[in-house]
Amino acid sequence: MNQVVEFDPAEQPKTEPKPSTLWEVRPEERPYAFLNDPESQSENRYGLKINLREINPQWAEGQPLYINGNPEVGTNPNRNKQHGFFFTADNCIGCHACEAACSEKNDNPGHIAFRSVGYVEGGCYPDYKRMNISMACNHCDDPVCMKGCPTNAYTKHTEYGAVLQDPETCFGCGYCTWVCPYNAPQLDPIKGQVSKCNMCVDRLEVGLKPACVSACLGNALDFGVIENIPENREEAKISIPGFPDPSITHPNIRFQQTKNLPEEVTRTDSMPVKYHKDEKGNYQPTVDPKDGKVRYWHINKLSSRENPLVLFTLLTQAAIGAFALAFGGQLLGVKFLQDLHASPAYALLCIVSFAMVSFGMFLSTTHLGKPFRFYRGFNNLRYSPVCREGLGITIFIGMLGLHILCSLPANTLFQSVAQSVLGWDVRPLATSALSAFATGFGVTAVLGAAGGLYYMYRCYRIKARPFWNHWQVATDFGGHALALGSALVGIATVTMALVQGADYSTLLIVAAAGILLGQFLHAIGLRAHATDMTDKEHEGAASHYIQTTTFGKTYIARNASLGLNLILAIAVMLLANTALIGVGVAAVLLTSLFCTSVVGRALFYVLVVPTTMPGAFFWKNKGFEQHARDIGLAAMPQVGVVRLNH
Repeated sequence: MNQVVEFDPAEQPKTEPKPSTLWEVRPEERPYAFLNDPESQSENRYGLKINLREINPQWAEGQPLYINGNPEVGTNPNRNKQHGFFFTADNCIGCHACEAACSEKNDNPGHIAFRSVGYVEGGCYPDYKRMNISMACNHCDDPVCMKGCPTNAYTKHTEYGAVLQDPETCFGCGYCTWVCPYNAPQLDPIKGQVSKCNMCVDRLEVGLKPACVSACLGNALDFGVIENIPENREEAKISIPGFPDPSITHPNIRFQQTKNLPEEVTRTDSMPVKYHKDEKGNYQPTVDPKDGKVRYWHINKLSSRENPLVLFTLLTQAAIGAFALAFGGQLLGVKFLQDLHASPAYALLCIVSFAMVSFGMFLSTTHLGKPFRFYRGFNNLRYSPVCREGLGITIFIGMLGLHILCSLPANTLFQSVAQSVLGWDVRPLATSALSAFATGFGVTAVLGAAGGLYYMYRCYRIKARPFWNHWQVATDFGGHALALGSALVGIATVTMALVQGADYSTLLIVAAAGILLGQFLHAIGLRAHATDMTDKEHEGAASHYIQTTTFGKTYIARNASLGLNLILAIAVMLLANTALIGVGVAAVLLTSLFCTSVVGRALFYVLVVPTTMPGAFFWKNKGFEQHARDIGLAAMPQVGVVRLNH
């Protein structure tokens, strides 16, 4: 619309909107469904320009959004200004009409909802209160989903400030669902792709509010240029009980909630989180011990959708640690590693490392909703740590493969096999030039591995997942690279010594020392992490509560196994000179190390509690979803619970 259309509240609009092929405006559309366009402020409360063209003058005015391929430009006079939702919690009656309208508008299946209604409640009879919360994408000023997405499927548009996502570009890694504090992106396990609220930009182009706003029965939802307080509203807060820290993304949503709530309110979903009012009157998350203090094993619950990532991270860290120790050690002049480099076992160690990291990358690809589109994982190197992690590990794989090829002609075992099986004499190929190439490729592989390991760590420093957002992730990943890498090098060097009938005691001592140091680093991080999570009052503390109750016995067993590993590593170092006893203790150590690593990494993934909004009793309630799967209720599509096939 080129001008604001005036309405008589008791009648239909006197002026029909300008016809458009973007979206059909029904003749019976009510006045409240049309956007209100008052004069807006120049900046929002975060200090950013509301007129997005002022942030980057190069953005063209009148740029089409190509809605359904249509190049027509809408007539909304404020289309280049940041828009946002306004939610009045006092008015929301929990009817879920906004959910239904959104799902109908976007033709969503039963298990996907771009907007959902949850609630918090507290107090006791007769002073018992509930506050409903309707939440969708907040089209943030700092959209972490856009920065995290490796396929570059997200775009922050100057038109309305909408953060739009292309499901066809997405390959279903789900990383955006990790980093978003509001659970806005929805991963469809059937289609294997993510989709989300698109702000109904097709309706905005012709002056209509989003479908959810137009359908709201209680006048709880409104929409317009951000910071413009709608008519008959008093407040424009940036937070509400249960809403995650707005500093994470600077969301474009404003709240009104004037009715007093009790000092403490709880969620009705299964998440062990409640909200307590602090001295300033703000509600902060804290642990809600819903399940008491009883400890369980629940080994079966360690299995999750992230199982491929459990193996991917462990295999990759082991391969990186083994090659970095074997190759880097010989460059630094470590005697027994120089002997390993000159022996037939070195090529086998490199091949095993190559196979492990390649298989790990294959597993991470199978974790995708659309595995055959894995190549799109490098589209957002500018921002996404997932892209940079993948690039670093890909460089490691490629350079390690070239290093192996250049090293094989000098390997005596390969020379023997090539001569006896193929009749090839490869010894003339073992030139100093080829050796120099092998060294160059090896150095590049180590550098790529270092970058991949660092960005693997950065992938989990997520503000929306406080349990992960801790330096302990670095000691976990680095400690496992050192411990598992030392174990692989120890296996290679000790096996080589046993075959040659040489003394292996020093090799056992060095390998055990590497495992001891790696496990010690891991233990230090775990101790600090547990202390910090116990002292904090956020979703990370809730994760630790689950760790010490739902998985309490498993958690204790993992910690005991970690302590046992430290003792066994010291025992191997002390008993290395005692015939085969040292080898036997080392075998027990390797078994315990493997079990500790797998169980610990599985706990790492299943424990995390994200900073999502409170869910309803059924919808977005993990407890109900599991119950529905256990009793077969999930077989009914209308329940909205599906098998996690991807």
